[in-house]
Amino acid sequence: MNAVTKHDAPKIAVHKNVYMALAAAQMEMGTVTKGAVNRAFTSRYADLADVMQAVLPALNANGLALFHTFVDGSAAMRTTLIHGESETRIECDVPLIVTKNDMQGMKSATTYAKRIGTESVTGVAPDDDDGNAAVKAAPQRLEPPKSDPEFNPAGCRDRLISAISRRTTKEALTDLWNKEKGARVALKEADEPKYLEFVAAFKAAGEKAHADPARQAPSLADNIGDEIPY
Repeated sequence: MNAVTKHDAPKIAVHKNVYMALAAAQMEMGTVTKGAVNRAFTSRYADLADVMQAVLPALNANGLALFHTFVDGSAAMRTTLIHGESETRIECDVPLIVTKNDMQGMKSATTYAKRIGTESVTGVAPDDDDGNAAVKAAPQRLEPPKSDPEFNPAGCRDRLISAISRRTTKEALTDLWNKEKGARVALKEADEPKYLEFVAAFKAAGEKAHADPARQAPSLADNIGDEIPY
């Protein structure tokens, strides 16, 4: 195996400061692709790996390093973009909002904060932004993959059943059935017995629920694309 010489090493462009280096890097950055799938809503999104893949080659080629550190007693994640030659930098602090008090919850929060920080200091964005997506009447949802090691069928079932317990009218249950279509499809694909437990709980709640006199119950034909189990 031949040793790598300094002539073989990639050349790094020389810039005056972090801002000039970033401007040059932005001209070379690729599009951020949406390579991850959200099982709960059966939609695609750009995860941290997608963002890093789009920005790191261009940043490194222009003498820029990107890293993340905890700040404020681990209450926030700081993303730092530093230009090695001039030692000038750009920083972005993102608060860590941990929804589950365990390591999985912390990992999820830090990963999300790193992605937000990276997008902020580099200026990249997914291939279509939230504003464009919002004006589309009915965004197409993708069918969920048949297997996903991160999807928790038991947790999904428990969340849906908990949501059922907070609905006391058939109209509210109908709204829940429609709103959670993505989660229902994902649960049925991943674990049909647990899906049937959810359906049984939904049916029982529907039989006990009363009609809301302030609302007219929407017809099934107008409101949903699959049958409500009551």
